[in-house]
Amino acid sequence: MFKRLLRSSIPGVFVLLWSTGFIGAKFGLPYAEPYTMLLYRFVLTLSLLLVLIAYFKPSFPRSWSQRLHLMLSGSLIHGAYLGGVFSAIKLGMPAGLCALIVGLQPVLTTAGAFLFLKEKVSGLQWAGIVLGFFGLYLIFAAGSGQSTALDQRALWAAVIALLGITAGTLYQKKFCTSNSLLGSAWFQYVATVLIFWGGSCFFETGVVTLNPRFIFAVMWLAIVLSIGAILLLTYLIKHGEMHKVASLFYLVPAVTALEAAWFFDEKLGTEKIAGMAIVTAAVFLVIHSRGFRAIKA
Repeated sequence: MFKRLLRSSIPGVFVLLWSTGFIGAKFGLPYAEPYTMLLYRFVLTLSLLLVLIAYFKPSFPRSWSQRLHLMLSGSLIHGAYLGGVFSAIKLGMPAGLCALIVGLQPVLTTAGAFLFLKEKVSGLQWAGIVLGFFGLYLIFAAGSGQSTALDQRALWAAVIALLGITAGTLYQKKFCTSNSLLGSAWFQYVATVLIFWGGSCFFETGVVTLNPRFIFAVMWLAIVLSIGAILLLTYLIKHGEMHKVASLFYLVPAVTALEAAWFFDEKLGTEKIAGMAIVTAAVFLVIHSRGFRAIKA
């Protein structure tokens, strides 16, 4: 009975951990630029991954074409996605709002799966897709009416993150499904380290204010998110629990907003709250509509 209870709690634990990624970013970004902080995170992640690889001895893809597929998917899923998220938060976007925008990923992935992978999309899913983009429009309209150019750059950075995670999900589903978890993660994270090393060297100063808050944020993101949450997700997929994760994914923005209100006293305007509610409803429609097949990441 205890094992059953433990297993049934894993999807909720995964979503809770996943939501803290936005909070961890906001904790650490006052002390480093986005690419530099992400470089620290993924160097630590790669070091931890090396220990796991030495212990479990997983298989690696033999062909360079498969390795390059993994590196490209990692560049999109981790590079474009996290680079956009961290840039948006650094530019002043509330963590809850950033989570909401990138939380449209299931909606966009469903549309992309229809266009590029020829998957079926139900009428309710199309309604969710349209509703999701309307909610995103409300968020952008609120931003353009109240914000400076700085806020607009943050909004576009979040959209780049959304496009990155969507494209990466579709690409990985099409080209990278036959590899072991740790073997795949190695090539994805190597590509990610190279991207953020280049971003830190060429676009940032690389200056970091080392203090307990920054160190804790980087360790949390590397250990809990990049290792722990990813392993939990893989466990859920392997044991046929992905539908539970999908059914809870729409709660991530709301959970993040609550965490951000608790830690950072973040407040949102009426228009943005309305947009958030509409997008949440849209993602719920897409995930729960009959025939949903798109989310695998």
